[in-house]
Amino acid sequence: MKLFNRTNQFFFILLLLFLGHGFVYAQSNEKEGSNSFAMYTKTGDFKHLENAKKFADDAYKERRDTFSYKNNLLRALVYSSLSVADSNRKLKYAKDPIDETKFALSKLKDDQLNYENGAQLRYVDRKLANAYLILGNRALKNNKAEEAYKYFKEIESLKGEIKVNHNLSVLSSTLNKPDEAIDYYKKYLEKSGSLKVEDVLILANLYSKAGKDNDQLNTLLNGRDVFPENKDILFQIINIYTANGSYDAIAPLVDEAYKLEPENVELNYLAGYAYEVTGNRKLAEQYYKTVINLDDNNYNANYELGLLYLKDFIKDTANMQNLELAEKYLLKANEIDPNSINALKSLAVLFNKSGDTIQYERVRNQLNQNTFN
Repeated sequence: MKLFNRTNQFFFILLLLFLGHGFVYAQSNEKEGSNSFAMYTKTGDFKHLENAKKFADDAYKERRDTFSYKNNLLRALVYSSLSVADSNRKLKYAKDPIDETKFALSKLKDDQLNYENGAQLRYVDRKLANAYLILGNRALKNNKAEEAYKYFKEIESLKGEIKVNHNLSVLSSTLNKPDEAIDYYKKYLEKSGSLKVEDVLILANLYSKAGKDNDQLNTLLNGRDVFPENKDILFQIINIYTANGSYDAIAPLVDEAYKLEPENVELNYLAGYAYEVTGNRKLAEQYYKTVINLDDNNYNANYELGLLYLKDFIKDTANMQNLELAEKYLLKANEIDPNSINALKSLAVLFNKSGDTIQYERVRNQLNQNTFN
């Protein structure tokens, strides 16, 4: 009985010695790995990082090794560094360095030790962020927007020094995520500390894509308060008002726009039309004439100017000058576009009021032909 107990005791001691030897060996690998990693951070020599990987792997072979805080911290440090330093993955890996890093981080559950090793953990996060940045930029270069979006979202989740709100805004817009694109761009502006004209125009465009027309206009109006002399913002506001038919809002802006582009045919016509709609006949006439001076064959300006004089003639049929001017510009509009129903109808009214039956019949015949063709 005593012999049996002594035998058991002997084997138990041998087992403890064996396990202890393995524990010491694992400790030694962890220590050697830490020393090699320290040399890498000091010199930047990749060979030291390779050595650190070897020791970190050797210290992680037994299941019990995976519970060691020091082992997992070392692997997180080493593999996060490899995810950047070996971005083309020239070394052989059982799993990608990013995945190895994230697995090691998932094992670091001791809050007190995490607090004590805060600097090392921040280092790991920075390296992971840079690794994702490399992958994200590579995906962008290869026009893989969905993939790039995924990597930049990973960077965002790390909440480190690399700010990717601008990238995520562009990618969200590309991937038809308009609301996300707006939110990310607003976050980008909050962090940028300064507002540029281009920011106003981009945000306004994002609102437009999202179908948020009021937000688009308000963004441009606020931008105009900051950049009152910027032409691009001003012209976009005018375009929105034009699309909405808000000519009373256009009229106060067109004179300023004219100073910026006095030979812009479309702008001069818009100014004339806005003033006509808002009841300023004199300025409407002035801008229509400017259009014709710039482009004699502009149908719209000739037609609208002829219409102005036609209305004047109808009010006072004894005024031959208005008759002549109305005929001149309406006939020019008809010459430019013979199929225009509006010009023909206006000419019919003019010749009927003036009593020119020959011209009236001619226009009526042409109008009937165009109607039935």
